[in-house]
Amino acid sequence: MAEQPIVTLNDGVSMPQFGLGVFQTPPETTAEVVRQAVADGYRLVDTASMYRNEEGVGDALEGRPDVFVTTKLGNGDHGFDNALRAFDLSAKRLRRESVDLYLVHWPRPRAGLYVETWRALVRLRQEGRIRSIGVSNFNRDHLERIIAETGVTPSVNQIELHPRFQQEALRAFHDELKIKTESWSPLGRAAFLSDPVIGSIAAKHGKTPAQVVIRWHLDSGLIVIPKSVRPARLKENIGVFDFALDADDLRSMRTLNSPSGRMGPDPATATF
Repeated sequence: MAEQPIVTLNDGVSMPQFGLGVFQTPPETTAEVVRQAVADGYRLVDTASMYRNEEGVGDALEGRPDVFVTTKLGNGDHGFDNALRAFDLSAKRLRRESVDLYLVHWPRPRAGLYVETWRALVRLRQEGRIRSIGVSNFNRDHLERIIAETGVTPSVNQIELHPRFQQEALRAFHDELKIKTESWSPLGRAAFLSDPVIGSIAAKHGKTPAQVVIRWHLDSGLIVIPKSVRPARLKENIGVFDFALDADDLRSMRTLNSPSGRMGPDPATATF
């Protein structure tokens, strides 16, 4: 396998650009899936308290400090003191004294607590309990507010991003602030993998459509965390380091973008 790419976050922390997402991975099988992924070469695992499978991740990765672990604050844990307590529980479930990357999972603007929640993450990083802090599903206005009120810029914003919903404006804003963009639902729930544009690129490189899409994320400078519980698919997803998309491929992929391509909730209007 070719060497896996590493990105450097705006706080100097190094992070694998490719990893495993465990959203909707059943808690009872999470440890087995993560162990298989690590055996296949994965060195990043992304979980969240709301996934209810942090314990499985912790079980699989006990004694593996070489694997970068991300988890996220639950929506019911906003607020300074609540966030501190929630982090303690996540770290305990993960069996780690410190976590590599901790994210505010959703801004929940209607609750109005995301700034003080962000202050809690800043405190935890200052105490050495988190190496890097970031957010997930934050729009530009959410980012501008936490930065203006705390002076601390997130290292990562994990957002819905795939060829049908390429988030170009938000990515450009991230680049201005040196925030790394991380893609969730990077394969778009497989909804567009049969698109002839992707099929043509896959045939050109002798790769599968899913591998082409994962490679598109990597070649676009995005951190990507495809999810699978199937051993064959885990191997397929990581088999993307021996080729790259060329300029023609990237131009073709841009044609797939759609303003109506969002599949998940809009952070500005989500009610949870």
